Amino acid sequence: MRPTAVVVIGGGQAGLAISHLLTLDGIDHVVLERDSVGAAWRSRWDSFTLVTPNWTVRLPGAAYGGTDPDGFMPRDEIVAHLQRYAASFGAPVRTGVTATEVTAIADGGYRVETTAGPLDARAVVVATGTFQTPRRPALGSLPEGVLDLHSSAYRNPGALPPGAVLVVGSGQSGAQIAEELLEAGRRVFLSVSRAPRIPRRYRGRDLARWFETMGFVRTVDQLDSPAERFSANAHVSGKRGGHTLNLHRFARDGMTLLGRVAEIHGGTISLVDDLHANLARADASAAEIRHVVDGFVAQAGIDAPTPDDENSDDYAGDDGFHQPRIDRIDLASEQVTSVIWSAGYGFDFSWVRPVALDETGYPVHRRGVTSSPGLYFLGLHFLYTMKSGLLWGVGDDAEYLAGEIRLHLGTGN
Repeated sequence: MRPTAVVVIGGGQAGLAISHLLTLDGIDHVVLERDSVGAAWRSRWDSFTLVTPNWTVRLPGAAYGGTDPDGFMPRDEIVAHLQRYAASFGAPVRTGVTATEVTAIADGGYRVETTAGPLDARAVVVATGTFQTPRRPALGSLPEGVLDLHSSAYRNPGALPPGAVLVVGSGQSGAQIAEELLEAGRRVFLSVSRAPRIPRRYRGRDLARWFETMGFVRTVDQLDSPAERFSANAHVSGKRGGHTLNLHRFARDGMTLLGRVAEIHGGTISLVDDLHANLARADASAAEIRHVVDGFVAQAGIDAPTPDDENSDDYAGDDGFHQPRIDRIDLASEQVTSVIWSAGYGFDFSWVRPVALDETGYPVHRRGVTSSPGLYFLGLHFLYTMKSGLLWGVGDDAEYLAGEIRLHLGTGN
């Protein structure tokens, strides 16, 4: 492959966002994508939708312009939107090409080793994202005959064998999948994690609208510690027009809530006695959000409905606290035939040789700019703000990096 000014690694929303801006600037570049445009979205389950409203889709040059701004795009529409975006500006995407190593070269540029051969460039943008490898905790092996599945491989209830299902983890994916299985008539056990809850709607608005109005966007500098970047996302859903996911409502509707999985011994799963603490934590996070909105409404003098059950889709019950504490479950006696792990993803940036990594393996950078001139990261979870890894905020980060790249290449101010 011929040398180029910039190599962008990753053809998802982050890679396409920076490619669009580089194209506007007339900067020669190539986007390397190991699969196809939008592949990460295509791998989600069949009923998947965005969990932020359509109006938050703000890619440079491709903000949402449809007729349902407050709706939530389903999986296939997200993929189609990204494909149209790439085609709209002729994004120079090379699909089926995997970058395997980035090293510094003598002239101050970089060499990117790929499955199609080496490629030299003056600058590199790593836009592979943080959610790279499905993670399954090493807590023991499940017995033969029980399906052991990560949430990334889940498609729909009908693809699972008959029987009860244990979902491990109550973040966004785990809670949504557990709800879908319960609605499909499955008996569902949900191992509850420390994930918070946020109300989908409160005082007449979707919570994303309140965040936008309040300017409530945390930056990485406001986190209590770097490890907080990897905290579980609050469970909420965009399905059926969007709604709150409430663990107490799950319990009311027949789901069995459990503490965290501690260990697997053959067909027996031992549990941590932290269910009530995790339920209380989720309740507290929802209450805190409501308190913040109430304070803002009062201070700003906004005309909004009063805070009551009529203008919130959250659930006021505490059914989860009334379920019996369970310290272990026997998979055979409970007829559990599938275990779905919603335990997040791991990442590996060791192949980007010039970049320093912190103790977690996360790249050391400032808003995507590393200490190696011309080497950048984009699309990471909490790269700069809580929106950085989303279609909502990746464009802002891309605009910032495009300016840095222009300075580095000497093509503008």
